[in-house]
Amino acid sequence: MQKTLAYAVMLAATLGLAACDKPSENAAQDAREAQSEARESMNEAAEERNEAAQERAEENREETFEQLPPPETQPTDPATQPAAPAGQTNQ
Repeated sequence: MQKTLAYAVMLAATLGLAACDKPSENAAQDAREAQSEARESMNEAAEERNEAAQERAEENREETFEQLPPPETQPTDPATQPAAPAGQTNQ
């Protein structure tokens, strides 16, 4: 009889402790999930920020290219180059 009573008490204590421990396990698991979701959200935001920065850089390059004056062609023949200012000689 004493063994049966001891087993019943141990079983009740074990179930009681297991029931009490459940909320803390759930809270820890919820915290891990929230942390994981926050990390994923931060990664997505960083990717979107990088894409936007790349688009802006590309737009800036295009605008700069459009605003540049056309390149001046310079003669390559030394006979057609302008004369040197007075006091300087071409060597």
